[in-house]
Amino acid sequence: MAFGDYPAEYNPKAHGPYDPARFYGKPDTPFGQVKLGEIGSWLGRRNKSPQALAGAVSRAFWRWQHKYVQPKKTGVAPFFQLTVGAMIFFYTINYGKLKHHRNYKYH
Repeated sequence: MAFGDYPAEYNPKAHGPYDPARFYGKPDTPFGQVKLGEIGSWLGRRNKSPQALAGAVSRAFWRWQHKYVQPKKTGVAPFFQLTVGAMIFFYTINYGKLKHHRNYKYH
């Protein structure tokens, strides 16, 4: 599979129009239905390649797009989500500088 190609499991005759938010691979047990004793084997069945990780991030992004950004009547939720995400990101990268400005009580 090259960059920009459809997944190998995608069949337009069986699946219809391509949806970037859908996983076209073999379905497996959802994580919420896995028992504690089966977690090791469930994790062993996961594809841990960088390409699989990039595909999972891409599907999550498209699910977020379809739910919050692309509906006909969207609200302010995606803007607040991006704002809060940016605030957390910048707080995290600046934490080393911010921790020196704490007010300590020495008595």
